[in-house]
Amino acid sequence: MKEIKNQLQERQKYELNGDAHLMSSVETPMRTDAFVKSDEEKMANIEKLFGGIMEELGLDMTDDSLKGTPYRVAKMYVKEMFQGLNPTNKPSLSVFDNKYQYNKMLVEKEISFSSACEHHFLPITGKAHVGYISSGKVIGISKINRLVEYYGRRPQVQERMTLQIFNDLKKALKTDDVIVVVEAEHLCVSTRGVKDKTSRTTTVEFGGRFEDIDLRNEFYQFT
Repeated sequence: MKEIKNQLQERQKYELNGDAHLMSSVETPMRTDAFVKSDEEKMANIEKLFGGIMEELGLDMTDDSLKGTPYRVAKMYVKEMFQGLNPTNKPSLSVFDNKYQYNKMLVEKEISFSSACEHHFLPITGKAHVGYISSGKVIGISKINRLVEYYGRRPQVQERMTLQIFNDLKKALKTDDVIVVVEAEHLCVSTRGVKDKTSRTTTVEFGGRFEDIDLRNEFYQFT
């Protein structure tokens, strides 16, 4: 009885929080034993568990169209949608000396990404725009795209994803002169709850010379 009461109290908290973008830290919350199991073990377990969900929904799991779904979902979660949880998949952010002495803003815009809301596990799709000013180092352009993809491929909060990209670029480039803007559609907003089909969410983080509003406005003109 006590266990049921505690469970109900927890559910009331979830209802009160609603769709609030709760974020405990910039780091994605992970257990210390997150990678003890192999991908194959995780897929086997998820397949069984997701099959149970489908059973609870009353679906006929003997139907040819449905019986392979638990495996497909398990493979999609581990090998595709959430592969960014595994640090071994993190791209190497190769940087080089700025030998050509380019000292103006570099902008990589319209970087497409797919992610998933960690509150409902529904898709987030959008674009990221990144700018930086070299302090002596430059980064391979494709590495910016790969970094956005890496942090997108996990259950996410958009604010956290923006900060993760920003912090990694600052560290790699050894400069505070970085700006990151993320624009996205959240299916947890457009397909459930309020069911708003047109709204989009924008987050921004910047530092260094981008604290200057004129420089930020120049960046925004490019995006």
